[in-house]
Amino acid sequence: MFPFIFVALSILTTGASTHPHPLDPLSPVELTAVRAAVLASPLVPARPLNFHYVGLDEPDKPEVLSYAEAHSSSRAALPRRAFVIARAGGQSHELRVDITDATAPSVLSHGVYNGAGFPMLTLEEEFAAAALPPRHAPFVESVRRRGVDMDDVLCGAFLVGWFGDVDRSGSEEKVQQRRVVKLLCFVAGATANFYARPLEGVTLVADLDRMAIVEYRDRVLYPVPKAEGTDYRAGKAGAPYPYAGHEAAPGVVLQPEGRGFHIDGHFVRWANWEFHVGFDMRAGTVISLASIHDAEAGARRRVLYRGFVSEVFVPYMDPAEEWYYRTFLDAGEYGLGLSAFPLQPGADCPANAAYLDGYYAGQDGKPVENKNIICVFERYAGDVAWRHTESAFPDRLITEVRPDVSLVVRMVVSSGNYDYILDWEFKTSGSIKFVLSLTGLLEVKGTDYTHADQIREDAHGTLVAENTLAVYHDHYVTYHLDLDVDGTNNSFVKNIITTRRNTAGTPRKSYWTMRREVAETEGDAQVDVNAAPADLLIVNPNKRTRMGNEVGYRVVPGGATAASVLDDDDYPQRRASYSKKQVWVTPYNRNEKWAPGLYADQSTGDDGLAAWSGRDRGIRNEDIVLWYTVGIHHIPYQDDFPVMPTVSGGFELRPANFFERNPLLKTRYPMKNDQPPFLNCSCAGNSS
Repeated sequence: MFPFIFVALSILTTGASTHPHPLDPLSPVELTAVRAAVLASPLVPARPLNFHYVGLDEPDKPEVLSYAEAHSSSRAALPRRAFVIARAGGQSHELRVDITDATAPSVLSHGVYNGAGFPMLTLEEEFAAAALPPRHAPFVESVRRRGVDMDDVLCGAFLVGWFGDVDRSGSEEKVQQRRVVKLLCFVAGATANFYARPLEGVTLVADLDRMAIVEYRDRVLYPVPKAEGTDYRAGKAGAPYPYAGHEAAPGVVLQPEGRGFHIDGHFVRWANWEFHVGFDMRAGTVISLASIHDAEAGARRRVLYRGFVSEVFVPYMDPAEEWYYRTFLDAGEYGLGLSAFPLQPGADCPANAAYLDGYYAGQDGKPVENKNIICVFERYAGDVAWRHTESAFPDRLITEVRPDVSLVVRMVVSSGNYDYILDWEFKTSGSIKFVLSLTGLLEVKGTDYTHADQIREDAHGTLVAENTLAVYHDHYVTYHLDLDVDGTNNSFVKNIITTRRNTAGTPRKSYWTMRREVAETEGDAQVDVNAAPADLLIVNPNKRTRMGNEVGYRVVPGGATAASVLDDDDYPQRRASYSKKQVWVTPYNRNEKWAPGLYADQSTGDDGLAAWSGRDRGIRNEDIVLWYTVGIHHIPYQDDFPVMPTVSGGFELRPANFFERNPLLKTRYPMKNDQPPFLNCSCAGNSS
């Protein structure tokens, strides 16, 4: 769960512009200006000073919308500002920096945060902490007892969560928060998959501000799992298995006329869609100002103002001393953007993809280049957009079919052992699909067990190899979606399916109908999608179709709808209490971005989505934000080891009376001469 690089990326602009768009991420020049202003400010005199978060402090929404709607010739540049969280003198400093003129940046405001929680870790802190165990004599002895070569040992920093304000010994005396991590160690040696070989039972605690080990425990001695059969690298995992039938033939996407999308600066234009792509070191990909062209209306209509992944909550289900605290908040503790890696052309993304480069701010605030962080590509998967065959009249057989093509914006987050493939898929039908694909390595526990028949108690996991238990856990990925369906003021509607008895005098005994409920407040809009069948919609009550229906978008769950089953008073659940429901709706507030609160490390649940929503503010015909959580209860199986085949889930935003009729009705019929001449041929080189 710990990253290996950190990123606060600014996508390289490809088009000329006199000034950046108000939602463009910070450029290298701007990052340099931010650093200079903060280091020169007398408001933070303590040194060393470490940058933990540097991101765009975007203008107020009305200003951005006015800018977007103005003609390019009359647009006035909006102020450019950055929000910074820095650590110095044992304190978390919040600064807002004006970089409108990057040659003369200035600190506009400064404050010291004194509440619960800490900012994200930096890469330098993690590496420094991970280097401490080999210099700690008791740890060296623990390694020797296990018969392991110290040169093969790797350690990582795991954040500790929050478990109340009293000492675990029972003392009621308040415990002052310290910035600490637990250091867990693994054995690499003959395998790259060190996660499969934990030094189970050994835990070290490091104070990050002192950068010193402050606690050590070697509680139980388990065998270190074998390296054999754990490596996943090509050439190391053994010869490929032969297929019983023919092997799948390699393929490639061909676009003879070139790509169908255009990237201009941070804007992507494709088919009937236009949107802005940005990047944040905590959230990763940020999609803004997504609008679709309505051909019948002859106008571009807005769907989404700003959307991103707000948090990834991953609690493990083993209460043992070495495991109970593993309740990660990957975005707020480590940073999704900080865990993004360059994508591999032809593997992570198809041959027809375009790549977006960028820059991140290091712990010292200096910009560093990072390439190929996001890819954009058109997906041709053999799917059907719509079709019908009419066979009622044998002498007049009619078949109409249109192929489906979509545009994908992809980022991959490698958060320690897991890899999250995060796709935004735009469809010409007006839908946006949010696809979470999960792969990577299981987090495993060392054990004495070598066969499942030996297990007589709750082992909290699945035995996937000798001495290797893969622990049960959850994945909750929460999206922040500021929807503006054909305008700013929207409402949240539940169309609830209800059964009725037939009283019409016909033989039918029952039927179902729909009961419409409009949420008045935040409390009305918290939904467990598994509890009762319903259509969930964001509608614009101020806009109607010619038939009189309110225009809107449906929220369509697409699998992976698990909700947390932890006790409400359990500490991890209090920190991520929003994970009890998949759907929340709040009024727009530019400061309410992060589901567990701004400071996630050791957060207490007093800030964040559930706390904000507890105010039960009005949301009817207001500027509202949809929060949707994709949830997976993960019971590991042997098929997931040593590397897990990809599993996917997600949801869809789908037009609901948004258009007057199917917007794909007039799409071009695919003629035979549109196909490459060799599409169905057998190539001579493959004949035998």
